[in-house]
Amino acid sequence: MHLHGTSRINAEGRLEIGGCDVRHLAAEFGTPLYIVDEALVRQRMREFVNAFRATGIPFQVAYASKAFCTMAICAVAEQEGLSLDVVSGGELHTALKAGFPAKRIHFHGNNKTPEEILLALDADIGCFVVDNFVELDLLDALAGERGKRVNILLRITPGVEAHTHEYISTGQQDSKFGFDLAGGAAFEAVKRANAKPNLELIGIHSHIGSQIFATEGFRLAAARAAEFAIRVRDELGIVLRVINLGGGFGIRYTAEDRPLSPAEYVNAIVDAVRTHFSAAQYPIPEIWIEPGRSIVGDAGTTLYTVGTIKEIPGIRKYVAVDGGMTDNPRPALYGSKYEAVLANRMNEPATETVSIAGKCCESGDMLIWDIELPPVKPGDLLAVFCTGAYNYAMASNYNRIPRPAVVFVKDGQASLVVRRETYEDIVSCDLLPERLKKAPAAN
Repeated sequence: MHLHGTSRINAEGRLEIGGCDVRHLAAEFGTPLYIVDEALVRQRMREFVNAFRATGIPFQVAYASKAFCTMAICAVAEQEGLSLDVVSGGELHTALKAGFPAKRIHFHGNNKTPEEILLALDADIGCFVVDNFVELDLLDALAGERGKRVNILLRITPGVEAHTHEYISTGQQDSKFGFDLAGGAAFEAVKRANAKPNLELIGIHSHIGSQIFATEGFRLAAARAAEFAIRVRDELGIVLRVINLGGGFGIRYTAEDRPLSPAEYVNAIVDAVRTHFSAAQYPIPEIWIEPGRSIVGDAGTTLYTVGTIKEIPGIRKYVAVDGGMTDNPRPALYGSKYEAVLANRMNEPATETVSIAGKCCESGDMLIWDIELPPVKPGDLLAVFCTGAYNYAMASNYNRIPRPAVVFVKDGQASLVVRRETYEDIVSCDLLPERLKKAPAAN
């Protein structure tokens, strides 16, 4: 059993997170329940920031809010001095509603709508990460209409492929994201961006994938970025001031995972940037990164209540919980693996193998296959670890199931940061036209 952050087994033999007994959390807030270890979130943020500070190089650590976006997490990121990476108008609105400083917001996305761009322009955000030629023209036109000149990074695909699931590898040449480096689109984008009157090209961005457990990919991406920046300087006379190497730093979901510390990732990136830019007598650029999962992933735990149990002799024992793919679609999407415990009986030996099923009307709604637990009974509390990233963010109302509440726990205090949805919330956007209210005509 691997406990993360402030998690521990208390004197009653129950799981405790942030000084809060999960049985008490279930009683107060219900289940399913997303529990976020606030102290661990802040620790991870500080580890990245402190690692950069120790290098003496200019930097920005931007929290990738797509991993988990609420007003509360935006507030924590602001308090810890981070910047913020958003990828939609909804994430941008959430950040602004939380009072996050607009100048520290970076706007990503491969298909920003005119409405989203205008929202960002009116908020006076710090930087747009431009993904394609259509956006380059659109952003310049809309900024001109607003009488603004905006900072941009160009997203490039450096041809570096991380060894991750194919759906979350984004840095290879064949990608929906960014300007292709090898094919020449990135160089052409620099020339066009430099000619735009309302755009200030300050640097380039790349992202090579997710759940990366080694530094080689980041070193290679830094080398490719340096080669490109040097060519841009030598042929166009343009000096790039920012190199953004994205995120993708891995976390431990199961015992098979071997992530590095934030400092190991940061030191490798800084070393590679210094080495390649210094060799060309190029001013060392400011380095930006975008950790998301590595900040919130292992700080999140989802708490469920066990419902029905079905045993097929000699084949499998299914244990169903009151959530599933609506609050955690990652097993169905990616085959993601998780670890879990019976949170109300932490000290009892694991003597049976069961599979954890969700409640959705889908045979593929399985959270964990073949996990060893103490003998499970209806009413037990199951805690699934490392659900802080891409769980709440990707939650849905499939089967019209309300989404769970989210609580932040710290120093024995539980703060509700997202209330549980109700059935009325589910139908709140539905409309029933008058013609459908009428009784059907008689045959």
